[in-house]
Amino acid sequence: MNIIQFVISIVLFTVLAFGIGFILNMVLKTTWLPVVACVGVVVGALIYQKIIPSVFDLTILIFGLAGSILSGWTIQVLRKKGYRMF
Repeated sequence: MNIIQFVISIVLFTVLAFGIGFILNMVLKTTWLPVVACVGVVVGALIYQKIIPSVFDLTILIFGLAGSILSGWTIQVLRKKGYRMF
């Protein structure tokens, strides 16, 4: 994997997981559902494909998980600060 593709993939997966998690948190009014969904999708895909991921793939997936955790944390902070929408 090219280093430029690797860096762009890390940023892309983090922002994508954060955005999807943030929207799910707003719509469903849950906090940690996107994290559970992210772990479920990743584990399910790895089992279905029956492959062993490389270090690059694991790093990208971990940053995606970090993005979904960050979205849950952001929603919690916004709720504590009194934003009723969240």
